[in-house]
Amino acid sequence: MEIVLNGQTKEVAPHQTIEALIQSLHLGIGIMACAVNMEIVKKQDWDNFTLNEGDRVDLLDFVGGG
Repeated sequence: MEIVLNGQTKEVAPHQTIEALIQSLHLGIGIMACAVNMEIVKKQDWDNFTLNEGDRVDLLDFVGGG
């Protein structure tokens, strides 16, 4: 199925969870926040939150600086 990940179209397995998506991208501990269709999904729900065709997913990490 197709989703929009951080503004780019990406093909992913049907009904993939957010956690499975992050693992498949080898992002692991770097991701601190996730929004699906502009709504924040709590980290404890990533394992159970199933993505659907056409979802807009934003994965965010925080970078320090100054």
